[in-house]
Amino acid sequence: MLGVQLTELRAAEPAGAAAALDLAAGLDDALGDGLARLGAERLAALTDLAGAFAATPLGPALAEAVEKIAAGSVTDEHLATLAGARTALFGAVHDAGLAALDTALGRARAEWAGPATAEPAAAGPLAGCRSWLRELAIAGWRGVGRDLVSAVDQTVEALLADPAHRRLAVLVDGLAAELRAASPVAALESLPARRWADLWSRALLLAQGGGPPADAEPVSGRLLILGADAHEHGTAVQVQVHAVLEPAGGAPPRLVRTAVGAGKVDTITGPAVWRLLQHHPKLLTALAERRALEITELPLLPGGDLLWDEERATAAEPVDPFATARVLLPRAVAAPVPPLDRHPVLIAEPVLIEGYRSDGTTLELDGATLEIDPRRLPACGPLTPQLVRSSTACVGLLRREGDRWLLQPLALQATVKRKPVEAHSGDWALGVTDPKIAKAEARAGDPVTVLRERAGRLLRK
Repeated sequence: MLGVQLTELRAAEPAGAAAALDLAAGLDDALGDGLARLGAERLAALTDLAGAFAATPLGPALAEAVEKIAAGSVTDEHLATLAGARTALFGAVHDAGLAALDTALGRARAEWAGPATAEPAAAGPLAGCRSWLRELAIAGWRGVGRDLVSAVDQTVEALLADPAHRRLAVLVDGLAAELRAASPVAALESLPARRWADLWSRALLLAQGGGPPADAEPVSGRLLILGADAHEHGTAVQVQVHAVLEPAGGAPPRLVRTAVGAGKVDTITGPAVWRLLQHHPKLLTALAERRALEITELPLLPGGDLLWDEERATAAEPVDPFATARVLLPRAVAAPVPPLDRHPVLIAEPVLIEGYRSDGTTLELDGATLEIDPRRLPACGPLTPQLVRSSTACVGLLRREGDRWLLQPLALQATVKRKPVEAHSGDWALGVTDPKIAKAEARAGDPVTVLRERAGRLLRK
């Protein structure tokens, strides 16, 4: 990525994005106060939201939902309509930002061809989840207490029991954990209104349970890893691997992702999280040893996500991720974005940037600057702000936050004490390679082993 591309990207601010986000903010503020206590200002915001959709297919349903809510009738159907409208607003902002990014990078992107129809809302644990989300909307964030937060615990357990609902379970569990940690919410000076509304609306749409399953395409070929992005909260960890797929048969290379995850407790952090993923040895070996993988008939979803299966992968030769980024990334075809993932904060596009100067928080290239996102440097890997400061080449993810573009490093080439150094986010997948960190870990003990031993003793009793 060159300085001129950075300049073009920063100059291409989507028209109408601010107005769309203002409409969403009106709904977010109403959720803060609670739909049972709509004042004139909050009701006007919902009316403006309905007016903005008047000429769209969602218009009549949204107008009815706002009218009924104003009259004191809050149903699951009305809330799903509100969540759908909010998601559509952020989807439009996402699409404009991603189009600007693709134009600046010259990146080709396939068109979405996944399912577009929906089924009636499902019953069972999903109905319990919708009921809890409805109570949150009625009470408002400032009306949330510990009893309301705890009311979802049994629902989360039921959702976790079904693999098809675990995505929703982790999302709802995370929202409940944040509300519990912030209680009493009414005492907070300010609310993370957009974040909680993001989680609420996404959970509500997932809890509908509708839509046919996406058809997976079996793919074979060589998987060349660019880097790994670790996501974790108190009860779960997921490692998402970004890669380029060279399909068998000579088709154009494709940008893909694959992810593996595990449940955890909040005392397991840092490099220890890799030990929760040891049942994926081939993927972890490819990360730690920077190897390619030969995959055979691995399912690929329309949004570019490979459903990882160790039995369908074989470790291949070592491959330099920077060489992959230089040679294949410019001509790799990006996957389309699934409807529910069309949100600016979910933009995470792999890029290669070389020849820059950095102060650890920003990088400068040909007069253009780009901010580094230090919060996303993984605690489970060797990347540090000091290494960013001394780096001159980076494979990373371009992300969107508000009206800014941020870079999340996945791999760095740097000069430390006049020696070339290369570090990748997945280098510690098979164990810490930094002697100082390894020594500190040895003194602290292995929390995963300790917890497994304690769990085993409890089960034997």
